[in-house]
Amino acid sequence: MGLPQRFILILLSIYLYSASVVNTQQEFKIQSVKLIIEPRNDVTAGTNVTLRCQATVSTSTEKGPIREYTILKNDKIVYTKTIGSSEDFVYQLHNARVFSTGLYQCKLDIQGDTKLSKAQRLNVQGLSQPDLHLEMNVVNEGEEVQATCIAPGEIGSFIFFFFDNDEQMSRVEGLSNQAKTTFRLSSGGIHKIHCSYKIRTAEDTFPSTKSNNVTVSVKELSITPVLKISPDSTIYEGDHLNISCSAQNFHSSSEGYKLFLSQGTKLLRTGNSTINHNMVAVPKVSEALTFDCRVEMRNVEKYTKKTISVVELFSVPSLTMFPTEIFQGEIMTLTCNSERFASQRINREDLEYTLYPSKNLPSSGKPGVFNVKALQNDFNYTCSAEAKGIKKDSKTLMIRPKVHVSALKISIEDKVILKKSITILCQSNGSLPINYTLFKDNVQVGTKVIRERNRQAVFMDVINKPGEIQYRCEAKNSLHSNKTGSSQHLSVNVIVPLSLMTLTVIPTPLGISEGEDLRFICSVNGTGPVTFKWYRTGSVVPLQTNTTTETYSSFLIKPVSKNDSDKYYCEASNGANKVRSENVDVQVLMALWKKMLIIVACLLLLSVLLLVASMLYIKSKRVKVDRAEVSVWSKRKPETESDDEISKMSNEPNVEYTEVVHARSTDPDRVPLRKGTDTVYSELQNSPHGAADPPDYGSVEYAELNREQFEISQYHPQVHSYQDLPEPVD
Repeated sequence: MGLPQRFILILLSIYLYSASVVNTQQEFKIQSVKLIIEPRNDVTAGTNVTLRCQATVSTSTEKGPIREYTILKNDKIVYTKTIGSSEDFVYQLHNARVFSTGLYQCKLDIQGDTKLSKAQRLNVQGLSQPDLHLEMNVVNEGEEVQATCIAPGEIGSFIFFFFDNDEQMSRVEGLSNQAKTTFRLSSGGIHKIHCSYKIRTAEDTFPSTKSNNVTVSVKELSITPVLKISPDSTIYEGDHLNISCSAQNFHSSSEGYKLFLSQGTKLLRTGNSTINHNMVAVPKVSEALTFDCRVEMRNVEKYTKKTISVVELFSVPSLTMFPTEIFQGEIMTLTCNSERFASQRINREDLEYTLYPSKNLPSSGKPGVFNVKALQNDFNYTCSAEAKGIKKDSKTLMIRPKVHVSALKISIEDKVILKKSITILCQSNGSLPINYTLFKDNVQVGTKVIRERNRQAVFMDVINKPGEIQYRCEAKNSLHSNKTGSSQHLSVNVIVPLSLMTLTVIPTPLGISEGEDLRFICSVNGTGPVTFKWYRTGSVVPLQTNTTTETYSSFLIKPVSKNDSDKYYCEASNGANKVRSENVDVQVLMALWKKMLIIVACLLLLSVLLLVASMLYIKSKRVKVDRAEVSVWSKRKPETESDDEISKMSNEPNVEYTEVVHARSTDPDRVPLRKGTDTVYSELQNSPHGAADPPDYGSVEYAELNREQFEISQYHPQVHSYQDLPEPVD
């Protein structure tokens, strides 16, 4: 079998094996992960601690999957390991230390499926005692010493401290359990050196105990600094001082030294041998003069100090003014004076005073006294005092000349109403503070002090009587001057509130006719100017508005009409209040000419009615007859008419007219008849054969009543045949 064939067989085997692995891949489920700390959670330093990780995993086959365990401390990975068995995973902490203190967890990872145990806390208590080693136990003053401090068996983050007689000399930080440092011992004698350390964890810092003490003997250098100040007795301001700084007891010729001379923080001189310094004594405020002499050799520094007091020759002058307040253009006195001086050295007359600036100053004849005229603006002065070549300046005196009050104004903010509070304002130009006084009719009312710019003095007052009142303001801003500013007199008229309002109507409201002039007169008690307004009830727009200085006014409607009938009222106001009248009911009557026209029309109508009645009455007189006469007549066709004509008329009934005259009935139960003759017309219908037919036709009776009722009875006239009747007689 050739090489290619073998290669193909190998690839085929790998493929078949991979397929079998895929087909036989087992399923699993991590049920729980638990971390146990053995022997216990709280242990002492040096104990062997075991972190046991127990996991419960469900699998589909007997052979478990590959497991990856991770130990975490304070959420940081400490150790990771992969195993193929289902046994507990164990992590050993041999010789546990304080640095091992923390929160531990166990994490299990199977093919990407992870589960984390609950956190368990391990507390390790106790640190080992540090051990200190020194290279030399005997050294010269200023010589370097190397020390090593060890924390046996400890791990972690360290801070080491080195001490000289309980005074810390140095500090070293690191991750190693030992630290080295070098130091110099600056003073001779016996020094006890020890060290200690601290271990830092994520949560806290744990200190150790002190190490062993190591004794070091330091040989002191024999060199000594020397400081001399002359004069050595009482020193006055202005005295010349001689100061020297040197070194003594120095025997080595191979080594050099260096000297430093200083006053306070000011370095005066340096040198390799004796230093001399000359100066004039000048006292410092509230402190003495301190000098320092230092010598430095082999990194060893020794020093000596001296403090001297300097008596002040004279005090710093002060500059004052009189008077304390000054106005523009006024003369003031400036005084420059030193209150204290050393009488052992100088007299007061030895002091010379100068004022700055000193242009055109009038002479006062006294030392330190100057007469100055105040300027228009702020200005500054200083003065100096000088004696024995020493000159001292005073503090600057700022002078602010004041301005007298001017342009004093007075005003009233509100309307002046009787028995009501009013506000009076006073204001002026000038320097503050300003004292204001208010007068009413030359009687003082009150005072106010204003201490702020652009602010007015506010006074309150109440006027209890009507009439004209005069107010006046006075202002003053000088304590030593009688100069006072006064305002002009402010005259005010007191407004009396309106009252007792009346509304009069001319003519009277019940006697007004159309076409007449209607006048409303409104009057009040109070003071003007008064604004009158007239209204018609139901309307908010006034009919008329009038402002007058009088306490009355009128409104005219010219001429009135029926549309002006309504209720009216009046309002008046004068700034103090507003009053309203009662409503007045105005009823406009019909004009007189309209009344006369109606009367005339009525009379004409009555005349027409009487005329018609008279005509009717006359007409009725024409048919009157005597009461005793009765006339009956009938009307027939002429006999000359032909039979044909008669035949044509046979279809129509024959009618006869009978006039019957009735006498007036005397029956009291009947309605009384009118006087005169009553005429009754009866219509008689004849049959075609000339005989009457009473059952078929009734009779109709006509009565002329002449406006009087009476009882009508059925009348049946006698039926006649065709015959001539006499003509009725009137």
